[in-house]
Amino acid sequence: MSTSTVLFEKRSQIALLTLNRPQKLNALNYATNDRLMELLDQIEQDETIKAVILTGAGDRAFSAGGDIHEFSQSIKDGVDVAMRDFVRRGQATTSRMEAFPKPIIAAVNGLAFGGGCEITEAVHLAIASERALFAKPEINIGIPPTFGGTQRLPRLAGRKRALEYLLTGDPFCPERACEVGIVNRVVPHETLLDTAFELAGRITRHSPLASARILHAVTRGLNTTIAEGLQIESEQFARMAVTRDVHEGLGAWIERRTPRYEGR
Repeated sequence: MSTSTVLFEKRSQIALLTLNRPQKLNALNYATNDRLMELLDQIEQDETIKAVILTGAGDRAFSAGGDIHEFSQSIKDGVDVAMRDFVRRGQATTSRMEAFPKPIIAAVNGLAFGGGCEITEAVHLAIASERALFAKPEINIGIPPTFGGTQRLPRLAGRKRALEYLLTGDPFCPERACEVGIVNRVVPHETLLDTAFELAGRITRHSPLASARILHAVTRGLNTTIAEGLQIESEQFARMAVTRDVHEGLGAWIERRTPRYEGR
């Protein structure tokens, strides 16, 4: 069995990343965060990969959150060390995923607590197994969420619903996660990865450049005024309008054929 904290597999145009610490419920230690960042850099540069699926190894967890044994030592070493090693590292990982120019789909196969829930909030799309369970349990150990959970969850679920989960630490079911916008849908456990790959396939048939422009416009525009957001949208259209893919898409539509996008 591989000792890598994150497994990488390429299936045609889709990269499958698997958090690989099942004996620790795929807790996010520093090595896992660093490996995720490494792999995302590689995937961004690989023009043959057009989408990413992220899941967890084993049958119990997507990720139970930050590795408490590891980051508790950082806290003991002082706030400057904890901020550098734990908080900034975690926030950098979720921010990288949120702003990634290729669609990232979380396939949530079990527990998604703390940092595991924050990753699910940050990625572009998420499918949850019926066995998934979500929680914001950081308050149980006396800290607020540190990977962006106090900021992204209220934007997804609304202030009052987010505060209930943040202030109680109580777990909630995948159907509730779907209701409040953390995941797109809930599916039978045995169909989880197939559903994620099917969704990725419906995305990768389109121009990867158009996908990148949409992701950028939504991520950048979400927290601006409508006027600023419309300007961002216009800028992304202008960047797309000069590409070969636009002419291919228009030509294919006029000629009633399937487009052949080159990502240029």
